[in-house]
Amino acid sequence: MTPQDILIICVMSVPMLIFSVFPGIKIGEYLEEKYNITERQKRVATIVSTLIFAFTLSSLLHFI
Repeated sequence: MTPQDILIICVMSVPMLIFSVFPGIKIGEYLEEKYNITERQKRVATIVSTLIFAFTLSSLLHFI
C-alpha cells in the first residue's frame, strides 16, 4: 500500500461518513443498553465506531 492509496482512502472516507452515522448511533445505543455505560462513553463509542465504519467502507471501495 502506497501513501497515495492511504490518501485516496482518507479522501473517500469523508463521503462515507454519511452512510456510517446510523450504524454508529445504533452501536452506541446498544452499548449503553447492554453495558450501562455513561453518556460520555456512549458519545465516544459512537464517534469511534462511525470513523472505523467509514474507513472500512472506503478501503473496501478502493481495493475491490
